Amino acid sequence: MSSVVIGAGIIGLSTAYYLSDHQPPSSVHVVESSPELFSSASGFAGGFLAKDWFAPQLLSLGALSFELHKKLALAYGGREKWCYSSTTSVGYSPSRKDSGQQRGEDWLRHGTSRAQAAPLEEDDTDKSEAADLAPSWLRRLPGDHIELISDEGTTAQLDPLLLCQFLLRECQKRGVRLHHPATVTSASADFRGELASARIVDLSSGTETDLPCTRVIIAAGAWSRRVFAGLFRHSHLDIPVTSLAGHSIIIKSPRWKGQAHDGCHAVYSTHGAGFSPEMFARAGGNIYLAGLNSAVLPLPEANSGKAMVVREMMERVRETSRMLLGQSDGDGKEADDLEVVREGLCFRPVTPWGLPIVSRVIDEDLGPGMATRSGADGGVYLASGHGPWGIALSLGTGLVLAEIAQGRPLSADVSGLGLKMK
Repeated sequence: MSSVVIGAGIIGLSTAYYLSDHQPPSSVHVVESSPELFSSASGFAGGFLAKDWFAPQLLSLGALSFELHKKLALAYGGREKWCYSSTTSVGYSPSRKDSGQQRGEDWLRHGTSRAQAAPLEEDDTDKSEAADLAPSWLRRLPGDHIELISDEGTTAQLDPLLLCQFLLRECQKRGVRLHHPATVTSASADFRGELASARIVDLSSGTETDLPCTRVIIAAGAWSRRVFAGLFRHSHLDIPVTSLAGHSIIIKSPRWKGQAHDGCHAVYSTHGAGFSPEMFARAGGNIYLAGLNSAVLPLPEANSGKAMVVREMMERVRETSRMLLGQSDGDGKEADDLEVVREGLCFRPVTPWGLPIVSRVIDEDLGPGMATRSGADGGVYLASGHGPWGIALSLGTGLVLAEIAQGRPLSADVSGLGLKMK
């Protein structure tokens, strides 16, 4: 029985990768409508990985995904192929009084720091030495404060674009079918009223194909709501996934080479132009900076390709990069020795309660005239709403979703990640 995965981002590709472990790879079809692959969050995210920076409902999935990232990197040379590296994570603030943590899962929406999601520790004795762990590429100021916010071996990072490209190659080597650029326009039922096919339109040629399938897996990121509504037009279910836009910049600094012996850092700062910058020094020599987010930028059409940055917002990110990563010329001004490699704008899928959805959609929510085969023989599934944790949770989500769809024992507890948890 064929499975159609809608969305060739990191969640969709992870799902296809693990589906193909337990069914003929040629029966797994991935459909992507954007003319440019990985043109949103999967290609423009920071790639920070954490083992335990999650709400209770996500701890099991987070730990699983962290280990899967490590396992995949060890098996396939992840440092060389997608810049995978263990990471020292620190908080940076202009003064000690600004460095306190407040626990909260909704930090992204309110413009505060992801460091708030790090596990709180009662014993603070070792953090007096954290200043020694400050990266050489970070500009230091008199009176500023560095705080270690990760235990050894519990955070890592990677380049998500390179990981996506790797996953796609591996899927295609196995025989997984990629339909690109293409879109799924409708789902049809058989004489029993059960899901039997999906209509795929090739956006280059206009050719329409009815692909027999009993499973549809929606992993379209911020576009998942639109995809579901288009496929199941008679459904009254409104998928509770909206978008949060984020600007980012990748730069090169003469103070960061990213060699194998260099220690990679993730730096979370409260020292920015009205937002909380986050910076990741990747293996290979690039530094990624982001943190300026907006819930009001409109979500473009899924087939429109890479979004254009908002120049005013991008200039704020550039200014912050010079402030935090530039070097003073001796007169208090930043030296212009940073090279901009890439600017980016992406749209991350978020839910109102700050947790992702990893779940089967019950038949009653598909609308009249549409049902699915029971158990592992069919179903409509949804994986979206991961917010800033899409890369970190990608492999775990893909594995567990494949297990749910194929009726296998689950490797993580996702019982708190249903469609109607709130």
